[in-house]
Amino acid sequence: MRKHSCLAFLFCGIFLPGILGFPQTNTSIDCDSLLPNYEVEPQTSAPPYIIAVSFDNFEPGNEVQVTLEALGDAGFKGFNLQAREIDGDVPVGTFKITDPNTKGLECHNMTNSAVSNANSDVKQKVTTTWIAPHDVRGELQFIATVVQNLENFWVGIQSKTLTPTHSESVNATGKSKRKVCFSV
Repeated sequence: MRKHSCLAFLFCGIFLPGILGFPQTNTSIDCDSLLPNYEVEPQTSAPPYIIAVSFDNFEPGNEVQVTLEALGDAGFKGFNLQAREIDGDVPVGTFKITDPNTKGLECHNMTNSAVSNANSDVKQKVTTTWIAPHDVRGELQFIATVVQNLENFWVGIQSKTLTPTHSESVNATGKSKRKVCFSV
């Protein structure tokens, strides 16, 4: 009889939340398409979220602060954030995980090449640090999918464009340290 009780408890714990329609807490978002594993189509309206970045330019090894933020009281439960070269479809660079609401993901065998939600709590804002790789050839943007709830999510939210500087005039924080020389 005890064996049947354990099986019934296990069944309820695994299958009952799905049967009753409770939201999944372990939603995954595809690294390439940035689509969540839902059967619902993404929203086509303007997203109530923005991606803000701390610099317009970067060099290899620079650290760029990236913030995903809800506008107003939209809130969000899930997200996937990546840096991609313009017209690229593969994440570039890596993320330092510092916010307890975030976790690193491995896309294309690169650890922390994307960042996602660590829990399904409603968030208004998450901040992370992106480290520029040494092999970026062109301009890039941060791109995200943001999941408000099981029925509402937006794919392809983009930050402003960041430009590689490829010169010695920018230090590791991305701030300019140009010297001006005059000849007489």
